[in-house]
Amino acid sequence: MPINMSTAPAKPRMRHWLQRSTLALAMSTAMLAGVYTTAMPSAHAAVTTADFSDLVQQVTPAVARVNVTKTVSEAELAKAQTAELLRQFFGDRLRIPDQAATPAIEHAYGTAFFVTTNGYMLTNHHVVEGADKITVTLNDRTELDATLVGSDERSDVAVLKVSGKQFPALPIGDSNGLKVGEPVLAIGSPFGFDYSASAGIVSAKSRNFSRDTSVPFIQTDVALNPGNSGGPLFNQRGEVIGINSRIFSGTGGYMGLSFSIPIDAAMDIYEQLKTNGEVARAYLGIYPQDIDRNLAEAYNLARPQGALLTRVSPDSPAQKAGLRPGDIILQYNDAQIMRASDLLNLLNRAKPNDAFHVQIQRDGKRMLARGTLAYAPNDVRAQSGDQQDNDIQLGLRLRDLTADEQAELAVDNKTGILVTTVDPTGLAARSGIMAGDVITNFHQKPIKKVTDFSSAISTLPKKGVVTIEVIRQGVPGIIGLRIE
Repeated sequence: MPINMSTAPAKPRMRHWLQRSTLALAMSTAMLAGVYTTAMPSAHAAVTTADFSDLVQQVTPAVARVNVTKTVSEAELAKAQTAELLRQFFGDRLRIPDQAATPAIEHAYGTAFFVTTNGYMLTNHHVVEGADKITVTLNDRTELDATLVGSDERSDVAVLKVSGKQFPALPIGDSNGLKVGEPVLAIGSPFGFDYSASAGIVSAKSRNFSRDTSVPFIQTDVALNPGNSGGPLFNQRGEVIGINSRIFSGTGGYMGLSFSIPIDAAMDIYEQLKTNGEVARAYLGIYPQDIDRNLAEAYNLARPQGALLTRVSPDSPAQKAGLRPGDIILQYNDAQIMRASDLLNLLNRAKPNDAFHVQIQRDGKRMLARGTLAYAPNDVRAQSGDQQDNDIQLGLRLRDLTADEQAELAVDNKTGILVTTVDPTGLAARSGIMAGDVITNFHQKPIKKVTDFSSAISTLPKKGVVTIEVIRQGVPGIIGLRIE
């Protein structure tokens, strides 16, 4: 007969067996718990949910929405090129709307915050890049015109200034003291929704993406979306410890990874832009890479650590200090180097003319090298807000060649400057100039430095065609640049 264990009475013998079994199980469980407690000391930490409600009310008046107006090129060259590519794939079956209906003005938005009571604000470079007009909207709906004091592409930091006094400046914290797992808060204008707050924790520190960026990002799981860029990241004390800069996404929306510029690095850029209008960076002249398990064994290291030098630039501070390819930097100014990013982060915070000493391993032996950092090659120049150089109007961003790049051209008795970026709607792009081209002659004038190019611009006619000699993938050519 089926027995319902929850209602049927147990026989005496069965009841006695159950009682003994239950007691034995309880004793075993208690003993197991005791062993577990003894063998595994308690590692429990108090987990609390951070309440940022008071903090949001306190800091919101110092956060502003940034409204950017940009003039769109009348030709809309970039869209025209895309349309032509689509026609090649789909033929005349593709119906493309009339591009003449495209608005002549483009609007964008982001976030900024006050760092001084007299109107200086921080935001991202990519928020205000190419802006014709910038305004900021405060939380009381006051709208103020903003001036671009300076902007630095490599760090993605920009400085704005509005007229007035007694603005609610935010307190600046110490991003170096951040701990992974620490609660943080972001305030911004995602998708234009003003003063949206989102909270999370610090997921990691010192994230590096590429050589195009010069700051070790703070990684968080704070929900950021387009419009949050340039906004402040707070710790629980209400101090700014970062500037929200980017997200990691395959769709354009938030996917759990957000990255912020450490405020220590941002304030250093701020002071340089405010004082000098540009950012001076230190230069060592090395190309480091991480060391994996196999390399550690090959170089007789106890574990994967250090930065392996794959190249040392000629006539660089590194070469003058005696560094060579194959050296492993284990310490830089007494700071231990575990990864190549550790070394790059230290160099990015250094100043030109700073003295340095490094501990290296070469051929299995430890040694010390000393030297002095130099000024970095003019890789990506900070653009001052009142700067209206003609090279920007042409739609070109240029830099001087490094020593290695100059050595490659010297074989053909040539020198020049490198085109790093081409505005697809600018005059240079229309003439066929491409990123990666090396300009060797402009308007019948040899070009060795970016300053030579700037000087040549002053002699250009207001209208007509001038020649630009370039080297593209090792092949020389001449391009006619039409000035309109």
